[in-house]
Amino acid sequence: MSKIIIDGTEIDVPAEYTLLQACEAAGAEVPRFCFHERLSIAGNCRMCLVEVKGGPPKPTASCAMNVRDLRPGPNGEPPVVLTTSPMVKKAREGVMEFLLINHPLDCPICDQGGECDLQDQAMAYGVDTSRFAENKRAVEDKEIGPLVKTTMTRCIQCTRCVRFSTEVAGVTDLGLTGRGEDVEITSYLEAAMTSELQGNIIDLCPVGALTSKPYEFKARPWELTKTESVDVMDATGAAIRVDSRGSEVMRILPRLNEAVNEEWISDKTRFIFDGLKTQRLDRPFIRVNGKLQPASWQEAFAAISDKVKATMPARIGALAGQLAAVEDMFALKSLMDSLGVSNLDARFPGSPLHPKHGRASYVFNSTIAGIEDADAIIIIGSNPRLESPVLNARIRKRYVRGNVFIGVVGEQADLTYPYEYLGAGPDSFAKSVEKALTGKQKPIFVIGQGALNRADGAAVLSMVAEAARKLGVVKDDWNGFNVLHTEAALVGALDLGFVPGEGGLDTAAMLKSGALDVLFLLGVDEVVVPEGAFVVYQGTHGDAGAHRADVILPGAAFTEKSGLYVNTEGRVQMTNRASFPPGEAREDWAILRALSAVLGNALSFDTLAQLRKSLFAAHPHFSAINGIAASDAGAINVLAGLGGKVGKDAFRSPVTDFYLTNPIARASKTMAACSALAKARIPLAAE
Repeated sequence: MSKIIIDGTEIDVPAEYTLLQACEAAGAEVPRFCFHERLSIAGNCRMCLVEVKGGPPKPTASCAMNVRDLRPGPNGEPPVVLTTSPMVKKAREGVMEFLLINHPLDCPICDQGGECDLQDQAMAYGVDTSRFAENKRAVEDKEIGPLVKTTMTRCIQCTRCVRFSTEVAGVTDLGLTGRGEDVEITSYLEAAMTSELQGNIIDLCPVGALTSKPYEFKARPWELTKTESVDVMDATGAAIRVDSRGSEVMRILPRLNEAVNEEWISDKTRFIFDGLKTQRLDRPFIRVNGKLQPASWQEAFAAISDKVKATMPARIGALAGQLAAVEDMFALKSLMDSLGVSNLDARFPGSPLHPKHGRASYVFNSTIAGIEDADAIIIIGSNPRLESPVLNARIRKRYVRGNVFIGVVGEQADLTYPYEYLGAGPDSFAKSVEKALTGKQKPIFVIGQGALNRADGAAVLSMVAEAARKLGVVKDDWNGFNVLHTEAALVGALDLGFVPGEGGLDTAAMLKSGALDVLFLLGVDEVVVPEGAFVVYQGTHGDAGAHRADVILPGAAFTEKSGLYVNTEGRVQMTNRASFPPGEAREDWAILRALSAVLGNALSFDTLAQLRKSLFAAHPHFSAINGIAASDAGAINVLAGLGGKVGKDAFRSPVTDFYLTNPIARASKTMAACSALAKARIPLAAE
């Protein structure tokens, strides 16, 4: 630690701290445009100037000088730094004057207005006149895709967007061209950006040069109601803020959560909000003479009741989808239990994951933040760039720090960081993984659903568990056995025990022709239901499940209800209501409670609070919001003992189109445009 005096306050800070970090530690506010805690130091904007006593007779850029570089006083006194001296004030006002020479007076029409760093700092360091009479420089706007709108005349060349794209997202989409007055930020030949994280440059841009294209001219920040929530587009559980106006979600922004997403979110998370209001189910429907007809809730419940009461419990089944909240699945499971139904499942057909093996057998045991402690990462049957872009950025962050081995068994895809390709399938894993992990102290396996959702999934899971036990992936002080999920609801479903009961049918068996007479689908759109079964679909959008349904019960989207979700690492998280469901749609647990009364098996709760009380009594770990319940690593030994014969087929990621993985995304015009653009790039990549 080094002593330093900042504005008269003596503090101890690490020698590697920059002066800017030291000033913040002392409580002094230092303005900045180019500096960002998660990006490399550029020193472009010079807004963070401070005065260093004993240093050169000019202000110093505090972001580019370390505490260790300062000289002590003549008698060994600690270095002195001033952030509010007349020299500093005059220097910062000069920098602001230079920044505003070419900046247009766009504030009334700029989407950044009201949350703009340049506006805020101009209030403190700007002047009311300009000494420059020359015309302002104009820069042509760039077309970089359907997500980010560019107004490059406003750009102050802080290069945050360039550094984020290169360092965090791992793509070279943006760069700086020209010199001096002619410098511009652009993409190569003005091509669209390719990263699944590109929307984060909107948050990083300190001015209005990069703004959200779907949100263009839609609202002002002071008009919006801000609701803290959790993302459900994948199983990462990124912290988000949902901004709404009235009943409409206007935008989605990231929240800081160091343990999960830091401050990044994927483009699907950020831009699917238009899908929340299109193709929505807003009233019940009943299929009459082959066509769906609007109906009342009473008529829909009566149709279901007549069918259920005429059917044996063994011929009734229930499936839960990827966006279902824990409370909704708990209500559905309680209803099925009251009817004596044991045909329950939330897993993909063929999945070997099961709560009977122990919680450690199906969660990301090292945690997402624990990736940074690993010295070897083996990715098995997964493309994390498509399945969880935020988690993939964490792997890249670990790669950038160096001294880590990354190997891939499965698809040879561009993951934004270099890796050693170990092979395509189970045979390659068995032959190469032991050599790859020799001498590693904290290795991790990242097992994707592409390795599990197949006929030999149980054998593959057992093989990987056996390797984890033998090669030190699982030991007393480290558990690197990690299952990467792609669906937000699955870990919660496994925690609930939403799997077949004694003698019950799993997903694959329920979807066989003639297996069931009545099938409840709780937001299930990713499977093909055979003809013959009476299908009750409960969901939000007119997607595949609704097209197949005989009765449709309109539910609430994740922004329209308070619900619990468990992310891939087993962290319990809660969404909060930002708006209300459209029309006659209701929260899913409430629909099931009302249906249970019509069926003559009324559930024991009437409110969400009562439901959660029952849930927490049955499964106490759900009550620890943002907590991760301890998992017994002995579950890995149980898996290792299952055995089985693995096949030779190559592993394939279950996500082929990142932008269209769920009903909300498929209803989004923005996601459709991104998907079309991504598909158009595939032939170019092949060439």
